[in-house]
Amino acid sequence: MCNFASKVTTSNNSMALNPDTNVATMQNVVVRFSGDSGDGMQLAGTIFTNVSASVGNQVSTFPDYPAEIRAPQGSLSGVSGFQVSLGTDVFTPGDTCDVLVAMNAAALKRNYKIVKPSGLIILDSDSCKEVDLKKAEFQTLDPIAELDIKCEVMQVSLTTQTKAALEGTGLDLKSMMKCRNVFALGLMCWLFDRPIERARQMLREKFAKKPAIFEANAKVLDAGYNYGANTHASTSTYRIESPAATPGIYTDINGNKATAWGLIMASERSGRPLFLGSYPITPATDILHELAKRKDLGVKAVQMEDEIAGICSAIGAAFAGSLAVTSTSGPGLALKGEAMGLAVMAELPLVVIDVQRGGPSTGLPTKTEQTDLMQALYGRNGESPLCVVAPQSPTDCFDMAFEASRIALEHMTPVILLSDAFIGNGSSAWRVPEADEYPEIHAPILPTEKADGTWKPYERNADGVRYWAIPGTEGAMHRLGGLEKDARTSVISNDPVNHEQMVYARRQKVANIANDIPLQQVFFNEEGKADTLLVGWGGTYGHLRTAAAELNAQGENVAFTHLRYINPLPCNFAEIMSNYKRVIVAELNTGMLADYLQSMHPNTEIYRINKIQGQPFMVSELVAKVKEIIK
Repeated sequence: MCNFASKVTTSNNSMALNPDTNVATMQNVVVRFSGDSGDGMQLAGTIFTNVSASVGNQVSTFPDYPAEIRAPQGSLSGVSGFQVSLGTDVFTPGDTCDVLVAMNAAALKRNYKIVKPSGLIILDSDSCKEVDLKKAEFQTLDPIAELDIKCEVMQVSLTTQTKAALEGTGLDLKSMMKCRNVFALGLMCWLFDRPIERARQMLREKFAKKPAIFEANAKVLDAGYNYGANTHASTSTYRIESPAATPGIYTDINGNKATAWGLIMASERSGRPLFLGSYPITPATDILHELAKRKDLGVKAVQMEDEIAGICSAIGAAFAGSLAVTSTSGPGLALKGEAMGLAVMAELPLVVIDVQRGGPSTGLPTKTEQTDLMQALYGRNGESPLCVVAPQSPTDCFDMAFEASRIALEHMTPVILLSDAFIGNGSSAWRVPEADEYPEIHAPILPTEKADGTWKPYERNADGVRYWAIPGTEGAMHRLGGLEKDARTSVISNDPVNHEQMVYARRQKVANIANDIPLQQVFFNEEGKADTLLVGWGGTYGHLRTAAAELNAQGENVAFTHLRYINPLPCNFAEIMSNYKRVIVAELNTGMLADYLQSMHPNTEIYRINKIQGQPFMVSELVAKVKEIIK
């Protein structure tokens, strides 16, 4: 099920380095690939990340796409980036980088400030001619001096070297230029002693249907590696520490793919067929693409004509007995609101995935935010309670997609899974699990003995959950719909007392889910000395956890907790909140979770750290703001 996977059988992943090179051993390293949006930075970065994950490194990535589909070549607005942190105890892609690969002058100008003083910049000197410098708005012909760059700069004629490697292959100039990123990849494999054969294998799979293109890229990959080994042996190489790894099959996986695979696992463990009714929307479309490939696993993925049709088809599939899913981003979640109310009233199992992006309206399609929380909690007409959960990392998308499906099926309720562009597009190293590592999912399917012709669809079990009668079940004919039903007979009812009874029944059913989710964990307060609690949710986990660790290392007693279950909250969360002198909620919005928690805990003063720039938090800014609040 996983491409580019590698089997890890021991915890010792030491690397053999060329003894003639200077070797810098580091616990973790941050690398950023940057160039035009057509320079293949995402491909080079993804392969480098996969190779690193395959040798046992922990990884965290941040693909940074420009908002424009295709900005003018060489312009500052068209710069695309891919940043990866690799090593041990890796929770974020890093605030600053150790190595920057700049494919042109604009990429250099956009990114030079995030390179550490001790870092290295690899610059394509062929793309820094006068015309290139002018496009990047340089005032002189010496970009290094103009930017006052102090770190080491390794100028490499990437374009010339790529052409030389492909001489005699018959490729035209345009095709040759598309291979420049792979030359840079080969150079980076040398610099970090990555196994080049694994990179070659990934290129072979990428271009399986274009053997001539694969052969060209394989030549360029070798040329980049050999260029580093033979020409620049005086440049320091890096040895990256790897943590002890549990034996198994490892791969690098992004959040959207992990979400799709988590749904497949839930389908297998529940015995319910998986149906996805969806409409393409950035940044959630990859979930649709991935599930559409899985017909071999019985997945039915249908691209509908719009967002409303997407969720309505899923509701129909849920009525018919499927694990039903619809995927979208914030604008699509708004369009699905009325249909979600229908699923709430019909009490059908439905998973709604929202990969959040910057808004409002069309907003910032390629950027990340956490601005759909209030919409997820309350964005429907009438009293329409449902469960809301949020994954905290790319790999956690697998677990929380499974959990969202489990809750939906076992409690007969819609569940909103709030992912975001940062973790949906970002990736981490992941061990492919065995099926028996995840529990069986037991949907409350109507027992045969109850299908006696007298059963009604709103009969409930001890947890307040109604039974699921699959159409075609003899003796279980019934109807559901968007008009209120009698709590006993299920026929349409306008009785005010009955309506109130049904509202409270649906509300209590969702509240009862709190008894079926894990208790909330707190980190960095083992000795009970912390008087400050840092709270987050969703894809900010890595940045907040790293910031809390740094704060404690600096002598600040700061505990940290991160919410994956938002409605309902874990049973012990209120007690946790009451144990701290001050509570700080950090999120990529204007304070939605803080407002939500404040409404339930009016006597607790909640401080806020907010960022709405379409970019993830920086660990350094979190540390500074928490210190400011404490003081």
